[in-house]
Amino acid sequence: MNITRKMVAAAALAAALPAAHACSSCGCTLSSDWASQGLSAATGLSIDLRHDYFNQDDLRSGTHRVDRSRITFPADQEIQRNTANHATTLTLDYGISADWAVALQVPYLLRTHGTVAEGDTELSTSRSSSLGDVRLLARYQGLSADRNWGLQLGIKLPTGRTDVNFSTGPQAGEALDRGLQPGTGSTDLLLGAYRHGSLAHNIDYFGQALLQLPLNSKDHFKPGAGLNLSAGVRYVGGGPIVPQLQINVRSERREAGANADVDNAGSTLAYISPGLTATLSDQLKAYAFVQLPIYQRVNGLQIEPRRSVSLGLHYAY
Repeated sequence: MNITRKMVAAAALAAALPAAHACSSCGCTLSSDWASQGLSAATGLSIDLRHDYFNQDDLRSGTHRVDRSRITFPADQEIQRNTANHATTLTLDYGISADWAVALQVPYLLRTHGTVAEGDTELSTSRSSSLGDVRLLARYQGLSADRNWGLQLGIKLPTGRTDVNFSTGPQAGEALDRGLQPGTGSTDLLLGAYRHGSLAHNIDYFGQALLQLPLNSKDHFKPGAGLNLSAGVRYVGGGPIVPQLQINVRSERREAGANADVDNAGSTLAYISPGLTATLSDQLKAYAFVQLPIYQRVNGLQIEPRRSVSLGLHYAY
């Protein structure tokens, strides 16, 4: 069997990165489960380190791009300029048995944001660098003898900051929108399912879904429920380089509460994600992907990325 199918997968979904809800939903929905190795029934520890970069600077409303040059300031609503995101996620995945595995996902976020607030004429900016919301996921794949499909159950913890302020501009010292904070402040239930197998000789496929349901609110803010869908194929007959192609979709409901930006929250985003995995040794693999939008529908005014880049290393003991 090809070594690509033997190694333990990291259970890090693109949803492992905390989405910036409200006006700037997360632009990266890539499935790390498949980007690194694929899901297997092997036991033991694996470590996945992934870095994602996406700059949200494409102002949109509905399914259309908004021309900022036509906006006169001061405006009667906030006009965001950009949100640059660097997200590094460490995943520790442990296969307890052929049927059961657990994964701990720890994100660290560096985010800069610029916006012109309602009634302002000058740009206000913020910068944060801190831990995001940690996730713990368990998976069970003992439902079939081939163990080629399984279920996921987990929880997202409110470990990320929710108190970042603007640092420059007219809004300096004021609280950043809750949807742009490193953490949501909520504890979320995670429910998922996946399936993988062979389509043809040397061609594998996978499908994966993860539902995220916030269970509570903090400071009059509750993020919207989200659903991530991913599907992909890869060619495993070409030696140490494995080309892959994913389709990733995220749908997110509006956030709620007195501190929520309800009018500018919620979206449905779809991306095509070409990439490859390279075998560096029997235990170490590297992967790289570019994610490009193919469909974007947002409520109100929101900024979205024109592309996302994901790089990762996966080591299986």
